[in-house]
Amino acid sequence: MSGGRVSVVGLGPGSEGLLAPAAAAAFRAADDLIGYFPYVAMAERLAGPLKATVHASDNRVEMDRARHAFELAASGRRVVVVSSGDPGIFAMATAVIEALHLEGEQGGEGAGADWSAVELEIIPGISAAQAAAALVGAPLGHDFCVLSLSDNLKPWDVIERRLELAASADLVLALYNPISKARPWQLGRAFEILRAHLPATTPVVLGRDVGRPAQSVTVTTLGEVTPEQVDMRTVVIVGSSQTRAFERSDGRTWVYTPRWY
Repeated sequence: MSGGRVSVVGLGPGSEGLLAPAAAAAFRAADDLIGYFPYVAMAERLAGPLKATVHASDNRVEMDRARHAFELAASGRRVVVVSSGDPGIFAMATAVIEALHLEGEQGGEGAGADWSAVELEIIPGISAAQAAAALVGAPLGHDFCVLSLSDNLKPWDVIERRLELAASADLVLALYNPISKARPWQLGRAFEILRAHLPATTPVVLGRDVGRPAQSVTVTTLGEVTPEQVDMRTVVIVGSSQTRAFERSDGRTWVYTPRWY
């Protein structure tokens, strides 16, 4: 049978208005929808009603989801693997392409033997850092670094080293996966590292549930921010030494990083 298609699709931050038309079209055309439970539900809410058979799973089985997608597509089905934000930023595109590399393109036998005829496409979405930044202006207006604080897939000493290097290079930082019940201390340590390189007045943006009904955004400073203000659904943007914040007469605070020094 001729191969089908695997589409790895980004939901964006979670609002219908910020869902790319190509992403909505892919959801509606899918025979199968694969993803983490809340992201599958979000896809159904944003792009529904859908005709797809739903295959929802836990958050820690990314490679299993990727292999399942290719197995279904190899039989001629149109399969969508759903991610929040952009699928290529700490999300499912990496797992899907890695599965293809390891099983579908090496050796030509076994589980991935029929994957060569499967079409693969990545449909981008707006990432959390972009969505949070837009709410306050342009903190990512100059060079910036995106870094996950989760040490589930890489050692903490690697994260600390990258924080040191990014801060010493005076890059704006967007911190993903900043804190969780299983990782309660790492964000505080990250703030300690950044405070050794940056002024206490450095603007910090906390964007929580951006694009969703419970959305909130807080503008504070590196000297004042605390880990208690942050949870796993928050993206943290820490400015560079050049980042500026100012308040308008309506009380709203705007943040930007100039494109010149």
